[in-house]
Amino acid sequence: MSEALLDHATQTIKVGSKSFAAAAKLFPADVRRSVLMLYAWCRHCDDVVDGQELGFGAVQLAPDDAAEKLAQLEDQTRRAYAGEKMSDPAFAAFQEVALRHKIEPRFAFDHLAGFAMDVEQARYETIDDTLRYCYHVAGVVGLMMSSIMGASKPTVLDRACDLGLAFQLTNIARDIVEDARMGRCYVPAAWLREAGIPLDEVALPGHRAALSRVASRLVDYAEPYYASANQGIIALPLRSAWAIATARNVYRQIGINVKARGAHAWDERVGTSRATKLWLLAKGGASALTSRLRRMSARAPGLWQRPDHVGAAGHRAARAVDA
Repeated sequence: MSEALLDHATQTIKVGSKSFAAAAKLFPADVRRSVLMLYAWCRHCDDVVDGQELGFGAVQLAPDDAAEKLAQLEDQTRRAYAGEKMSDPAFAAFQEVALRHKIEPRFAFDHLAGFAMDVEQARYETIDDTLRYCYHVAGVVGLMMSSIMGASKPTVLDRACDLGLAFQLTNIARDIVEDARMGRCYVPAAWLREAGIPLDEVALPGHRAALSRVASRLVDYAEPYYASANQGIIALPLRSAWAIATARNVYRQIGINVKARGAHAWDERVGTSRATKLWLLAKGGASALTSRLRRMSARAPGLWQRPDHVGAAGHRAARAVDA
């Protein structure tokens, strides 16, 4: 069963995220196993709520159906923390990693709260609204990853969250048109109005030039978060630092490519070539090595701050786990 779970998780990341799959190979074996297990759960939850498979073929579920599926995910997560036997491979994988590394339940339920924002069709008026979504679907994943890598200091967790925020801002820029076709928009509505793009016309080809400027703004907004995250690798073991630095470089390059393609950024899905990934892998190794010689600088003022409290939903979930 143990190897079957690892095989399942490995196949999930191979299909679901080629960018992160490349970086994940750099972790030491024990850490890599837990990272893959966590990814498999995150991917599964996303797929269930979006009616897709490994990130592809998403369909818009009826609100009641989506809400029911989300409630099932929350219930399974509570039961996983309670130590019940999990028949679903994704939840068996999550149970292993969550209990082994003592991942705080509030982090897992904060992540599910991001999917709830989709189910509830949340709207994002300002960049702070967008960043709050980014925290739930990606920033908190950085916090869970930190538990796996043995990092627990608040200053390091801030940098891990920053990396998740940067990743998700990049994803939003890359996927604006695809998301809009599903009836979703994570770009601040205020930015779209400033660019002269009606909220219900984001996917239309006639707005590509203006949309490219909005995407470039998102890519630029991610930069200080990528810079902040780069400081966090100082606190990680060398192999983990190499993996995280590589993932950072690869995702950042995707944003750079989106910006460089301008109005053609959505003609096809933007990624990075194998040759570029190898170059960024080497660059990540150099960053990891030189990080051993540095001390972490202060986090830049003005960056969005992750919540340090448990919200109402989180309190309910925590009580259910403790019961």
